[in-house]
Amino acid sequence: MAKASEAIPGALVASGGIDVAVVERIVTDRERSRGCQVRQWPVFQQPRPLLVFMAMVLACALSLIVVALAVTPARRDEMITFCSLVVCAAICVEAMRRLGTPSGLTRDLLGAWWFPTLLLLPPLYSLIIPIPVYLLLQFRIRRTVLHRRVFNAASVALSGFIASSVFHLALTGDLVGPAGLPGEIGREILITGSGALLAVFCCALFTVLNTLTIAMAVHLSASDTTWRRLLWDREAVTVDSVEMCVGLTVAILSGLSVVLLLIAVPPVMLLQRSLLYQQLQAAARTDPKTGLLNAATWEREARAEVGRAVQARQSAAVLVIDIDHFKRVNDTYGHLVGDHVLMGVASTLAHQLRQDDMIGRFGGEEFVVLLPGADMAEACRVAERLRSKVGRKVVAVGDHSVVITVSIGVALLRTHGDDLVDLLAAADLALYRAKNAGRDRVCLPAARRFPRDRERRQPQLRPRGG
Repeated sequence: MAKASEAIPGALVASGGIDVAVVERIVTDRERSRGCQVRQWPVFQQPRPLLVFMAMVLACALSLIVVALAVTPARRDEMITFCSLVVCAAICVEAMRRLGTPSGLTRDLLGAWWFPTLLLLPPLYSLIIPIPVYLLLQFRIRRTVLHRRVFNAASVALSGFIASSVFHLALTGDLVGPAGLPGEIGREILITGSGALLAVFCCALFTVLNTLTIAMAVHLSASDTTWRRLLWDREAVTVDSVEMCVGLTVAILSGLSVVLLLIAVPPVMLLQRSLLYQQLQAAARTDPKTGLLNAATWEREARAEVGRAVQARQSAAVLVIDIDHFKRVNDTYGHLVGDHVLMGVASTLAHQLRQDDMIGRFGGEEFVVLLPGADMAEACRVAERLRSKVGRKVVAVGDHSVVITVSIGVALLRTHGDDLVDLLAAADLALYRAKNAGRDRVCLPAARRFPRDRERRQPQLRPRGG
């Protein structure tokens, strides 16, 4: 019966008196519904500048692949080397899957296989090696948002193509060369001083270009992540340096013989394992939603810091911060919007603090901050700055906008307590004062000093529902 209108256009359908125009309107509504579903894909939820930038990077990578395929001759030795490097990368990806990866994993040692490709093979292979490797990452480790994986692959491809082109042009003046660079030619180049320096420069160029591309995407995404931290993060520089050294070593072994890659795989896997171990340790210390210290880690480290301040007779302050009417946000707009608010507030707070300050999430919508060395005036000034910065934050939800405010309680070491428990209890009482006074404000405890009562319960920082 569904095909009746298609078989008899212009006629009435069955006995209900529904004409073709109504059926066509139903079909049109379905097509519009499909169009709305397409527009709701994650890639189309990104800011327009980011979409344009991603499209440009992907278009450049695809165009270069087409051109490079047309001008690069197929050589058996080069294809064997390329396939061997892809197999080694696949082994490492499978090892990463079996070890397990923490949420938000961003660091790996796949450069151990990018670098030999860009140094030993024509630039074409630097363009195409990310395709199989990122497909493996997508389907073997974690199925993340597809457009991010595609963009990362395109960024690696472009960076590798540029670095490989510089290396080949500097050595031979030709991007493809009469016989490529594998084997004897690659070995002779990489073991010379000038060749090794050029290889280091090109590998560093690849790393810088890829990092700049990712940082630009983060900047255009209007994310709360500070893109400058991607450029100057000490841990990232250390990992990139290790990755470069490993990649150069693998390139030299590949130049001698692809069979020697069997020797390179176990050390790379061991280094990757140590890197994952460090990341798993970091994941155990942080709150998965906000990236801040979790409650147990913050309390442990804050207690040690307060103990040092007491022994050195230095000042310190504790802030307890609560998002106003957070339960109303969850009930009205849903928990996904609530999570977005949490991440935005956490990022805003963290970016307004000094490196020595210690911030953590105590669950729900509550955050805690330890300010080592801060006196009363400085603690109140910092608290007021945090309240003001968060108060300017507006979260767009469809056609509506949600204004976020916070209330903050402040407690000072020796003025309101002599240990972390006293300070948390005093700051918690101050936060209640701020809530009762109308919210969106900073308050101190009513008493100059929190009474020392052995029978008092320890403060339980819990969601207050607004």
